[in-house]
Amino acid sequence: MTGSGFSAEVGRQQFLELMVTQLQHQDPLEPVGQQEFLEQLAQFSVVEGVEQLNSQFSDMLQLQVLTDGAQIVGRVVEYVGDGGSETGVVRAAEVEDGRLQLDIDGHLVPIDAVQRVGELAVNQAA
Repeated sequence: MTGSGFSAEVGRQQFLELMVTQLQHQDPLEPVGQQEFLEQLAQFSVVEGVEQLNSQFSDMLQLQVLTDGAQIVGRVVEYVGDGGSETGVVRAAEVEDGRLQLDIDGHLVPIDAVQRVGELAVNQAA
């Protein structure tokens, strides 16, 4: 899950195509050594591993954001809305474009608009 659209599979395929092209066009009197190919493969493996870690970290971060949002479901919050400072009960939490959004009494409110989190609502009927 990267913003550039690059995936490990596409990167692997491009790397292999470049390596085959390099082999086809190398100077037969001075061929590329095995050590150089091993270094290139090692570099590619490191880049691929970092990409996988970034993807896993992104998933863990999204889970943490949802967990944080779930902790305030059912609580009365004060937030900045269209009409200024408003209060309401958080009914649900969701991540949209990587940002936590709260459903406060039917209005989707970004977490950064919340100014205060209060007690659990007495009547939590949806």
